[in-house]
Amino acid sequence: MRVLLGSGGFRTPERITKLRTRLSAHLGPIERVLFIPYALADHDKYVQVLNERGLDAGYELVGIHRAADPRRAVAEADAIYVGGGNTFRLLNALYQFDLLDAIRGRVRAGVPYVGISAGTNVACPTIMTTNDMPIVPPPSFTALGLVPFQVNAHYYTGMNWVKDGETFVEHFGETRDDRLREFHEMNDTPVVGLYEAGVLLCDGVTVILHDAPARLFRKGQASIDVQPSANLAEYLAWR
Repeated sequence: MRVLLGSGGFRTPERITKLRTRLSAHLGPIERVLFIPYALADHDKYVQVLNERGLDAGYELVGIHRAADPRRAVAEADAIYVGGGNTFRLLNALYQFDLLDAIRGRVRAGVPYVGISAGTNVACPTIMTTNDMPIVPPPSFTALGLVPFQVNAHYYTGMNWVKDGETFVEHFGETRDDRLREFHEMNDTPVVGLYEAGVLLCDGVTVILHDAPARLFRKGQASIDVQPSANLAEYLAWR
């Protein structure tokens, strides 16, 4: 299994360059990549923006929304790239087009998978650790389950502060750590809080963190901060 999971926030030239390097190494010498843009409303625009920003890493991105038969497009894909946006909208579309089993089967057979933000969320067992608003109700929160752990993309530590004029005032909403503690009050699955621009490379045995720190959350245990190059598999029920 070859799975690349990115947090998102790939907007600066340095971050884009790092991601392109990761994508090239991960996808290898293929030419075309099936891109799944369902997390955003304007699918053609999504593909265009990725090309313009260099987030295609030089590959030809073929939008699945242009396929007459999306399941056949998955069956014939050399690689699958699922973009970010709203996770609920994305998962709902995957159910609508009956793509979950098709994608899962291809990835388990060795086809490389790339997920960014919402695309990372749907690679997890469920989408219950997304930050997104439920703008549409998918039939279930159950997702692809390519990895046996959850990811909280765009993770950051600490309280929120809001700019008021020239000063910042504390906003007393829940922190990400609060939200993930609540998740573990009801669920057992480990969670990776993946900072902006962070990448996880998963091969079914190892889970290697790249390009940004992460914080690991496990039910009933203190969180652990980890740095790039760490293998997280021993913490994530994947050994």
